[in-house]
Amino acid sequence: MTPTLFIAGDSTAAIKGAGEKPMTGWGEYLQGYFGISVRIENRAINGRSTKSFITDGRLEDILKDFKAGDYLFIQFGHNDEKKEDPLRYTDPDTEYRRNLIQYIEAARQLGGTPVLLTSVSRRRFNSDGELDPLAVGAYPEAMKQVAEETQTPLLDIFAASQVLYRSLGVEESKNLFMHLPEKAHPNYPNGVMDDTHFSDQGAQHIARLVVQAIEQSTALPLTDLQQLLQGVITDVSN
Repeated sequence: MTPTLFIAGDSTAAIKGAGEKPMTGWGEYLQGYFGISVRIENRAINGRSTKSFITDGRLEDILKDFKAGDYLFIQFGHNDEKKEDPLRYTDPDTEYRRNLIQYIEAARQLGGTPVLLTSVSRRRFNSDGELDPLAVGAYPEAMKQVAEETQTPLLDIFAASQVLYRSLGVEESKNLFMHLPEKAHPNYPNGVMDDTHFSDQGAQHIARLVVQAIEQSTALPLTDLQQLLQGVITDVSN
């Protein structure tokens, strides 16, 4: 039976509607790396945190369709940071960790494999042209700790994306994000400068990083998934 890979996450991964394009979530490009060997169910939703994804019933909806042998990719952090919104904010040392464990245990109880993905980095360079190591606060590090404590496979997309942005530099890395001048696109008549959400090009690059991380993982639970990859593009410079 073909396994399903579910993505639980936020707007950085989510499918974008016609009114949001050319903004693109990295999850939109994952299917192409697996062909028909894995079915991708991108359940990521704009604006969600680990907390609101649960309270909105989104995790419950995934679990209704989840079966033994499936994968649950879990990537949050951007909206967990938002202290001004109590419906989404989680403390990285307490509630965020508890929520991640809830996702992990839910997948395991159904015979599936949970996989943690650290938050993809925002494009945040300082005045010296260096990337901010806290571009998504303490959340990537908290997730790494949860992965170690629960023996859950981890794909460190925060670190990988920072390497990518650094390699491209301050100016060229803008092409990965929603940077559009005024009147360049009918969906954004006033232009946009967004260092969190990806352009189509950026989403392709991040999806590639996710697949590379799967390919390079030494975690035993990902062995079967590695064998289902149809081919991996390892050059992220294009």
